[in-house]
Amino acid sequence: MIDILLVGAGVLGLVVAALSERLRRLPLSEPVLALVAGVLLGPAVTGVLDLRPVTEDSTWLHSATRALLAISVMSVALRYPFGAARSRLRPVLLLLAVAMPVMALVTAGLSALVLGVGLGTAALLGAALCPTDPVLASSVVTGGPAEEDLPERDRQVLSLESGANDGLALPLVLIAVALAGSETIGAAVLESLWQVLGAVALGAGIGWLGGRALAVGEEHGSTDTGPRLLFTAVLALTVLGLSGLVHVDGILAVFVAGLAFNLVSTGADRTDDAPMDEAVNRFLVLPMFVAFGAVLPWEAWVDLGWRGPALALAVLLLRRPPVLWLLRRPLRLGRPDALFLGWFGPIGVSAIFYLVLEAERLRLDPVVLAAGTLVVAVSTVVHGITSTPGRVLYRRATSSDAAVDQSPSRAR
Repeated sequence: MIDILLVGAGVLGLVVAALSERLRRLPLSEPVLALVAGVLLGPAVTGVLDLRPVTEDSTWLHSATRALLAISVMSVALRYPFGAARSRLRPVLLLLAVAMPVMALVTAGLSALVLGVGLGTAALLGAALCPTDPVLASSVVTGGPAEEDLPERDRQVLSLESGANDGLALPLVLIAVALAGSETIGAAVLESLWQVLGAVALGAGIGWLGGRALAVGEEHGSTDTGPRLLFTAVLALTVLGLSGLVHVDGILAVFVAGLAFNLVSTGADRTDDAPMDEAVNRFLVLPMFVAFGAVLPWEAWVDLGWRGPALALAVLLLRRPPVLWLLRRPLRLGRPDALFLGWFGPIGVSAIFYLVLEAERLRLDPVVLAAGTLVVAVSTVVHGITSTPGRVLYRRATSSDAAVDQSPSRAR
């Protein structure tokens, strides 16, 4: 099966490469194309990829999503100069400390209301679906069209939020697991403190060492551009492995390592990592979403009835847009910016990662994986096909506002 998966992703990669920047101007994204390809290759259509639904076998997804998220958050940490990232600290902290917990509570409440599940099951869905996905968010904020249509501040805030909240959602997930299982809240809080503080310490230390090692290599002329591009990916996987050995939050550790590396490495190092960022966003996601499309649990979705689509729609409309709208003044966002950032907070690989993590820790109610994967699939498609129209609408709205502000009547 792995060979068929790689061939399918490879062929799709050729299509993406051929379309190049034109794809970014179409109402499509690479994850959407890969998801559709996975459905066509999977048991639901042709059966070429004969994989069991995610509700029956999700163990391999943990390793796959963990590795992809590590490389993705590393690319986010290296996407902008460290000074630019630091200048966005206030809005990002506000999104992490206020918006993310509120999104978890809203999603949990919607799950309980629509699905009729108990507190524990609702909390598991709320925690897993609250983080903004860095893989899907990158397809919105990277590339030439995004740089033309969107202000740098919005792109940086969405990128940094999606990179940081993937790891910082872990405490919410651990508390949800405690609510749904036999573990105490106190034990979950203590584990969360160890996971987060240990991740920050480990990531900062290894990222600093990696940046210094690369700087020393450059001073002696022993580090060329090609090795530098791969070095950060290897650094991400190294931090991820060390995090697993000492049982700390690996995704957060990798993000912190990327920031530390960004801080101590040279400007040329950071700029040369842009091709890695593009490769992650456009090509590395393809095998993951092809596989995800092939294991979608269609029968479990049918069992949800109308409640499944209703939950997905409610989560997309109510989980994030109202929260960002209410926070627009503290975030210092104009109305178009609040609408854009409120809508484009996609749910993707990070949600799959946490859903599988919950399944490993508990004997889950089947509705958790069924409803969770449905929301992920809907978010992937809806946000993928609305990214280009959304950018165009944002550009027109801001252009109209600027024209009104500069009108003669306003000037008087």
